[in-house]
This record gives sequence, structure tokens and C-alpha cells, in this order.
Amino acid sequence: MSNGKVKPAETLAGFELLLGVSGGISCYKSADLASKLTQAGARVTVAMTSAAQQFITPLTFKALTGSKVYTSLWEEIDGNQAIHLALTERADLMIIAPATANIIAKIANGIADDLVSTLALASYGQCDILLAPAMNTRMWQSPAVQENIQRLTSRAVHFVGPVEGRLASGAVGIGRMAEPIEIISAIEKILQKVSPKNSL
Repeated sequence: MSNGKVKPAETLAGFELLLGVSGGISCYKSADLASKLTQAGARVTVAMTSAAQQFITPLTFKALTGSKVYTSLWEEIDGNQAIHLALTERADLMIIAPATANIIAKIANGIADDLVSTLALASYGQCDILLAPAMNTRMWQSPAVQENIQRLTSRAVHFVGPVEGRLASGAVGIGRMAEPIEIISAIEKILQKVSPKNSL
């Protein structure tokens, strides 16, 4: 007998997604995103910056995805391959949500000084990147951030959001991270013409 609940469609079945989480209050949305991606059939591997861990714990993501969560470049992974190479080689897409002004600047300028920024640099030639920016309106509108956005866009990095709404400061303006459902829609659009690597 049905309990009235409808199982979510597994629109991302077979895909390997690498979710980078940088430090911001929007990390709570990233947990919801990880859960929804897993329900959509994707295998989700999460990598976190040290700042992200100030907002939410790796254990939360492990419980939601059923997969190991990575927080350091020095962690061991199957085989002897470097972690940043192994994770990007098996990923069909890397998503960074939230993408702070700091992580955006690192990626735009080729800085790789933590796990998430190193994964982004190592993704070249392996998988696309989708960024979901989240920051205060003044930071989003600053010339430095906008120049970094333009630079990344010219390199075919994908963006979803930010959107207008109430920010952590209490102000209302553009800078809120896109909602998980909007991010998933962007992911599906990017992957619609791609076959999962593990199906090859």
C-alpha cells in the first residue's frame, strides 16, 4: 500500500559528482544539495575547506551521501595516486557550493593552496566546473570579483546564481546562493549530453 510519498526521479543515475564546499553560511544549503543529488541517483563525493568546517561538519555530508568526505590534500585514497588527481579523474562534474569570493579568486588566478582549490585546478581536461556563488552584495559587485567571474566565464566555467534575497547580514540584495533545486537544474543541463565516465 502506498504511503503517499513519491520516490524522486533518478535523473543523475550513474553520474559521479564532486561537491566542493567552501566557507559560508550557505553551507546549510550545500547539505540539502548533497542530499538531493544523492536521491537523484548520483554518487556524491564531498571535499571541504577548513573554513567550511567552521559552519558544518564532514560527518553531516558523510551521513547524507554515504561516501567518505575529504578535507585535506594529504589524505589517502585508493592506490598511490594523489588525491586531487584521483577525485577529478573519476568525476563527471565538479560543483562548488557555496563558492565564496575567496575560492573564486583562487580558481581564477590558478592558486591551489587547499584541497578544493587544488581540485578545481586539477579538473582541467577531466570535468567541467559549476560554481554557485554566495557572498554579500558589496563583495559580489566589487570590480575584483566581477573581473574574476569574467575570467572564469571565458574559460567555460559554469555559474548558477547568485540570486537576490535576504543575506546573512540582514540586508536584502543579490548574493544569496541559488537554491539546491536551481543548482540541480543547472547540473542536469550541463550533463544532458554527457555519458557517465563509469559507463564507458
